[in-house]
Amino acid sequence: MALLQHATKSKSLTTLLRPLTTTATQHRSISTETLTIETSIPYKSHIIEPPSRSVETSPSELMTYFRDMALMRRMEIASDSLYKAKLIRGFCHLYDGQEAVAVGMESAITKKDNVITAYRDHCIYLARGGSLVSAFAELMGRRDGCSRGKGGSMHFYKKDSGFYGGHGIVGAQIPLGVGLAFAQKYNKEDYVSFTMYGDGAANQGQLFEALNMAALWDLPAILVCENNHYGMGTAEWRAAKSPSYYKRGDYVPGLKVDGMDVLAVKQACKFAKEYVLKNGPLILEMDTYRYHGHSMSDPGSTYRTRDEVSGIRQERDPIERVRKLLLAHDIAAEKELKDIEKECRKEVDEAIAEAKESSMPDPSELFTNIYVKGYGTESFGADRKELRTALP
Repeated sequence: MALLQHATKSKSLTTLLRPLTTTATQHRSISTETLTIETSIPYKSHIIEPPSRSVETSPSELMTYFRDMALMRRMEIASDSLYKAKLIRGFCHLYDGQEAVAVGMESAITKKDNVITAYRDHCIYLARGGSLVSAFAELMGRRDGCSRGKGGSMHFYKKDSGFYGGHGIVGAQIPLGVGLAFAQKYNKEDYVSFTMYGDGAANQGQLFEALNMAALWDLPAILVCENNHYGMGTAEWRAAKSPSYYKRGDYVPGLKVDGMDVLAVKQACKFAKEYVLKNGPLILEMDTYRYHGHSMSDPGSTYRTRDEVSGIRQERDPIERVRKLLLAHDIAAEKELKDIEKECRKEVDEAIAEAKESSMPDPSELFTNIYVKGYGTESFGADRKELRTALP
């Protein structure tokens, strides 16, 4: 946003179950007037004219952005604590710092557009309309989780809102996302598919195979590279000869977007949707940053300095950028914004308490959702001597 320099280096259960984008608290009468704000930096483009830097928004939209991102941030911080308390097990990848990508993208699309991503999926799920209770229940392996407690952190899912996961294999979601776009074109639907992956997955061969098919068939596929500059603990410059991921499509157009600027993301995704419906695939490279390590087993401090992380927080933090806009345009007072953050903390705490009340899945669930029904398949234990169950 123009105000900032780009740096290089008490609610009931009903409220908790509402979709994320409908819970913005109104502390005062918020004007619906249109504001025009310039993005923080220009877009960079590859064989395409970039969208305008002037983004139309409103005070109410900015307040919603602030609350949604604050809620996501609080959810991820709480997930860190739950993991350390051993209430979340297995792999866990946190999204704090990257919230503007999820929120900006969602504000430009509909629930009939598809989204598929990798394992850093908690906030994408929340943006797609998932509830805090079902998110925390899934993280803790409980029956009321969005994947019935069987997926965990990496496998969130909400098909009724066009969210197809949550995938643990690096880059494997990309062909699936292009397949979703193929289905939309085959069925003559006027919607698009956003396939998200990280810079660490950008060198995967399956990306280029899928991109080739998407271009051949002019599919409404938008490939979103969330470039947080580290694939696990490897800096992008050590893994990629050309880290200009928006140019990687060669014959496929691309845009580089400030992924820490929610308005820039919104504008780019709106532009991308309109483009691919008429012309075929497009790559969006979101220049973003994660504050936590790659996963909970990574302290995130052995391959980057603390000064680097704190510098990004001070200069580019997506929540602070919106806070400054709200204050500069006299849309909200500092106390109001702090009250919203307190409400987010309370809402997350209540959701965690509710999720803890959910029971663990029955052991028989180990054998469901695996085989086609009706074949009478028998499932044995590891020693193949004890019959565990006969599947329906």
